[in-house]
Amino acid sequence: MNILLIATYEQGHQPFGLASPAAWLRSAGAKVACLDISRDALDEAAVGAADLIAIHVPMHTATRLAVELIAPIRATNARAHLCFYGLYAPVNAGYLRQRGAQTILGGEFEEGLASLAKRLENGVNGHSALQREPLISLERQNFLVPDRLDLPALNRYATLQLPDGTSRIAGYTESSRGCKHLCRHCPIVPVYNGAFRIVGREIVLEDIRRQVAAGAEHITFGDPDFFNGIGHAIPLVESLHREFPQLTYDATIKIEHLRKYEDQIPTLRETGCIFITSAVESIDDAVLEKLAKNHSRRDFEHVLRAFRANHLALQPTFVPFSPWTTLDSYCEQLDFLDANELIENVAPIQLAIRLLIPAGSRLFELPEIQKLAGSFDEKGLVHPWKHPDARVDQLCEDVQRIVHNGEKLNLGRREIFRRIRAAARRAAGLEPLADNGDAALLLAARATIPYLTEPWYC
Repeated sequence: MNILLIATYEQGHQPFGLASPAAWLRSAGAKVACLDISRDALDEAAVGAADLIAIHVPMHTATRLAVELIAPIRATNARAHLCFYGLYAPVNAGYLRQRGAQTILGGEFEEGLASLAKRLENGVNGHSALQREPLISLERQNFLVPDRLDLPALNRYATLQLPDGTSRIAGYTESSRGCKHLCRHCPIVPVYNGAFRIVGREIVLEDIRRQVAAGAEHITFGDPDFFNGIGHAIPLVESLHREFPQLTYDATIKIEHLRKYEDQIPTLRETGCIFITSAVESIDDAVLEKLAKNHSRRDFEHVLRAFRANHLALQPTFVPFSPWTTLDSYCEQLDFLDANELIENVAPIQLAIRLLIPAGSRLFELPEIQKLAGSFDEKGLVHPWKHPDARVDQLCEDVQRIVHNGEKLNLGRREIFRRIRAAARRAAGLEPLADNGDAALLLAARATIPYLTEPWYC
């Protein structure tokens, strides 16, 4: 059985979503090839040789890129069984099947992939095989150590940039999946619905050991929320730091959990954590309530003070353009970032994000979303919506263009922020702020906080 696993986009990280199932499939005797098209072109020879082609779709961008692969894959190999797996697979199952997918696997997908490969190996023709594996599996799996044998080298992926101008090779792993929480806008919720699953500590540590041996100097924990299982996370990073005291790491943790477990912030710093990403989403308490984030603006401000007291960087992410955004509230958010010295902490793309309404979203619990959202756009993989104030949608487009052009010109975060703020104030009819005329802002600024070179977005 020849199996080709394909990743399209995994936020600039070496794809865990290929390495983990590769271990399961190879342990079952399959011949597995892995291809990350964010780094390499589609390999026609590998496509042509495959009996099973499985494409990982962990997020919106990855899924849209994956759909574009179907035609070239079928032009090269019309006989292979085509599978889509990952978070965005089951919620878009109807559209993916229309486009030619034969098996759809969501949730804990490794066991399902292994089952599918076994069925096909036993002689079931790829095009006539009906799916027997569950569309979504939340069964507890005994995870295997990810097999990164034929993935692109770590130095081809995002690196950690440090304030002293140096960089570190970054690895990536996951110590848990799913999430206990039910944030309305989160794409994890329709699949996991409050469930989360732990990856055994020794499995995670061995995965990191192998990445360190391959050159990793920093590790990103890709868990949706690293503190969902704090009794798992803290012993894990303590063990990691004992074994690799020079290794740094970052993780994603909710403001709610950082507030609740504030006493563990020093532990994060002491064990090598260099920054934490947190989905703040908004500084407007009314919006936070609609999104069911379970934190407030005051909570965010409290956590920010706690991080600064512990000399640990906090990198907030936002959804600044939503149906509840106004021109004034957007300007207020920019003023907040400036006043709280957060300009360098926020990747410019985070000032341009527009709320996505994916299939199965809990956002439809809100009457205003029911009225505002259009029918599901299968090609776009979202329910489209227009802001009641067309000026807000226009500002969103302007900000996205400023970010795109600013990153293409390699401008620093402060200069991109300045341009966004100027555009926002113009749109809101506010007086322009005094320009200090500092030409140095036009140059690529050296990082004042650590950050990964490929920013996070869906």
